[in-house]
Amino acid sequence: MTTEPVETDAGTVPGNGWAGDGDTGGRAADRTHQGVVAAFGQTMKTLRVRAGLDRAEFGRRIGYSAATVASFEQGRRIPSPRTIDRADEVLGADGLLRVWKEQVERAQYPVFFQGMAQLEKEAVELLSYDTLVVKGLLQTEQYMRALLGMRRPPLDQDTIEQRVAARLARQEIFDRRPAPLLSFVMDESVLHRRYGGKEVLRGQLEHLLLIGRKPNVELQIMPLRSEESAGVDGPFTIVTKKGGKKFVYAEAQGTSTLQTDPDWATLAAARYGIIRSQALTPRESLEFIEGLLREL
Repeated sequence: MTTEPVETDAGTVPGNGWAGDGDTGGRAADRTHQGVVAAFGQTMKTLRVRAGLDRAEFGRRIGYSAATVASFEQGRRIPSPRTIDRADEVLGADGLLRVWKEQVERAQYPVFFQGMAQLEKEAVELLSYDTLVVKGLLQTEQYMRALLGMRRPPLDQDTIEQRVAARLARQEIFDRRPAPLLSFVMDESVLHRRYGGKEVLRGQLEHLLLIGRKPNVELQIMPLRSEESAGVDGPFTIVTKKGGKKFVYAEAQGTSTLQTDPDWATLAAARYGIIRSQALTPRESLEFIEGLLREL
């Protein structure tokens, strides 16, 4: 079973996505899928007890502490698909845990971001313009934790762990075959914000250099000195699926939109093309990031 994005001309759904790509969603969105996560956790616990394993031994076999196993079973933390596969194998569950994978994976994201998360998995092309923070797909784990830790009201630790795991899982897009075409443009100002401190920023800039050198990735910087920018309306992402259908996703101050209107998508793609032409070239952008690293 797959989740299709809601196809409306202008859908607006509440969230809290300022920290990058929606997966910092609010408590209401988390509660929506609490039942699924709780049911999965109870199933895991039942199978573990049936197998005669205590939490410590089971955790050792799947690579987690007893405390983390307790979080899984109590529905306070969401395991990755890989962890679910390993747990199914260790417990001899014959697929009883694997059958939950899609539902549990969707539960990692707020309701308003689930359609976008699914689109990323199906994308043949993804174009993104960002002005506030490094895009979630490009973030290091340390940068993610810094952003999530700044949320007000604060997120509890289990929610932070869920969001980090979900965001890291999305980054598998860079290793997918066939490789999608990925283009990222970000304002220079993003690269100067020391969220989490100087060393977190250093690690993030080094990561951008690595990602920017991938053959299917183009990373560009919109310099502060630029006197023109077609991106003055803010960040947005365009995803193209096989067959050519385009989706336009945007977030702002606790709301998100997923547009499927062809005219809207055409205009957004044209706007993105102008933004790219106004930014530094990919080669210039990598050299620019290298210069920032030398100055840190």
